[in-house]
Amino acid sequence: MERERFEELVVEAVNGLPANLKDNIHNVDIVVADWPTPDQLETVSIRRKQDLLGLYEGIPLTKRGRGYNMVLPDKITIFQKPIEMRYHSDESVKRKIQSTVRHEIAHYFGISDARLREIGRY
Repeated sequence: MERERFEELVVEAVNGLPANLKDNIHNVDIVVADWPTPDQLETVSIRRKQDLLGLYEGIPLTKRGRGYNMVLPDKITIFQKPIEMRYHSDESVKRKIQSTVRHEIAHYFGISDARLREIGRY
């Protein structure tokens, strides 16, 4: 899939979030990269680059104190190549982008992987 189309699908996934979530996302950059870097893999203790589909880097809302301001944006990266390795049709890639965006947005709001598994969203 061309990068431009993949990025369009990421934008569609963000725009498709419920308004109550979308309206409460502030100071977050959402980007697309081909692959995670070694540092990104190390951050989440993943060894194989094809196993990481998305990554939230920042301080979740639930961990911020009163003095949390004047900071660089948090970052959500959606990794194109690992998604494309697993999902081959345009529709399955689109669905995985949507679920990956929701998953990483959940981390922004302070929801852990364990909690996402508990509620059946992982």
